[in-house]
Amino acid sequence: MLHTRRSFLGTAALAASAAASTPALLPTALAARPAAPPPRIKFGISTYSYWHFKTERVPVETVIERAATLGAEGVDILHRQMDIPEKEPLTAEHRGVLRRLKKHAFRHGIDLICLSIHQDFVDPRPEFLAQQVEHTQKCIEIAYELGIPCIRLNSGRWNTIPDFNDLMKARGVEPILPGHTEDEGFKWCAESIQRCLPKAEQCGVLLALENHWGLTSTPAGLLRLLDAVPSPWLGALLDTGNFLEEPYEKLEAVAARAVFVQAKTYPGGGEWYTLDLDYRRIARLLQKAGYTGYVSLEMEGKQDPEIAVPASLKMLRRAFRSSV
Repeated sequence: MLHTRRSFLGTAALAASAAASTPALLPTALAARPAAPPPRIKFGISTYSYWHFKTERVPVETVIERAATLGAEGVDILHRQMDIPEKEPLTAEHRGVLRRLKKHAFRHGIDLICLSIHQDFVDPRPEFLAQQVEHTQKCIEIAYELGIPCIRLNSGRWNTIPDFNDLMKARGVEPILPGHTEDEGFKWCAESIQRCLPKAEQCGVLLALENHWGLTSTPAGLLRLLDAVPSPWLGALLDTGNFLEEPYEKLEAVAARAVFVQAKTYPGGGEWYTLDLDYRRIARLLQKAGYTGYVSLEMEGKQDPEIAVPASLKMLRRAFRSSV
């Protein structure tokens, strides 16, 4: 009996000690919950930041090396800046160039994140549109070869102002081609994008339609095309510098559809125009839209890129960090 009593008292003492050292459990509704992490944003650099068509071409490999030095995660390649012809069909030699470029990026710890290409789907000539579709399909193959997950897509424009400098003086607005309507332009463009989608899905390459000059120069135009061709392989590319008036409201209108973002800066004044963009505000609206992914710097200023690109990248990092 004495042994049993002592065992009971010992057990009770241990239980009391354990209870005293264990914090009381809160009801589930009151338990502290970790704050949701902010959307994950990575930063890339567009090769265009180092070459604005007006000087000797800067090799893509050089930009990859600069990006690695600056601690950027990715490089967004301008197609016209590559060491392969823009319009010719892909050859075995061209594919060799692409594989060497892919290896160069890998060895420098850089992701290749977008291929920014040029095409024009606003034209009444079926043979011309067929050429543009074929060109886009070739570019999808280039992206696939490089391991790039998306390409920049243009809607195209009417080309009634042939010279790009004159188009910029007109703030990107040009007359519709005589004898045709805006609805026709949207029809040609939507049908051409639709013809590119099977290749995009086959290669696993997203088509990112940019708010560029022409049909997508307004949120309504960009959304009209995205809605006309519903596909998980088509989304929006938000260029922060291509809505020249009231940019924040317009960017917010399409931010939820974004799959890629290009962020323009203008140190030393822009090549064609200059915008004073509030990147903290832009970061907040992208966060509100739930955007996650890459923000690619497009430095379009006249300042030496060796100075302007590092400063712009630092500014973007600071803006997105402080917006959380």
